[in-house]
Amino acid sequence: MTNELSCQKGYIYVLDTLADWEIGFITAELNSGRYFAENTKFELIMIGNSLKPIKTMGGITITPDMDINQVIFKEGDLLVLPGADTWMDEKNKNILEMVSNVINQKVIVAAICGATAALAQNGLLDNRKHTSNDKDYLKMSCPGYAGSHHYINAATVVDDNVITATGLAPLEFAYEVFKKIKVMKSDTVEAWYHLYQTRESRYFYSLMESMESTESME
Repeated sequence: MTNELSCQKGYIYVLDTLADWEIGFITAELNSGRYFAENTKFELIMIGNSLKPIKTMGGITITPDMDINQVIFKEGDLLVLPGADTWMDEKNKNILEMVSNVINQKVIVAAICGATAALAQNGLLDNRKHTSNDKDYLKMSCPGYAGSHHYINAATVVDDNVITATGLAPLEFAYEVFKKIKVMKSDTVEAWYHLYQTRESRYFYSLMESMESTESME
């Protein structure tokens, strides 16, 4: 009888004008796994509306690993929705319909910047605590938005399995994602975050020490 570890999966939806920097911390750490807890397995998959390459705002070409219609989400999976200038394009309706189906199935949905506007426009934030670039930004860009009473003026907001963030907070966005998916020990996540937040060398040593500790991931 084998005792093979299950592999958690994370999906990043890629679309033209994707804001590279908003997901840079997430892609680097989840792809490298350099600070993962021992025996943690995680697969990061780029998904698109098709398999056609997209070009990011920074000019980088990304070819999706999978078409969104091939994806079968399960509870605990991660779906990252980066910011982009093209979220309101008709071709992104497919992923938003998919989000509306999986958001209540305990798939972790993490949206930043323009992606929060897309969720708001489609009514997916009407009954959830959330943030974005600004409440007035959502009101102006999303005629269908009816969740302003749940808006919180913060860098990031976590409401159960939904994480939202302003486009000015890629570090805080990644921090909340890492805490939620639990691929790192809690002291590792804290040291990692404070290192980038403060740029103080003491947190680098705390980060290294955390990799040698036996602290639980809970």
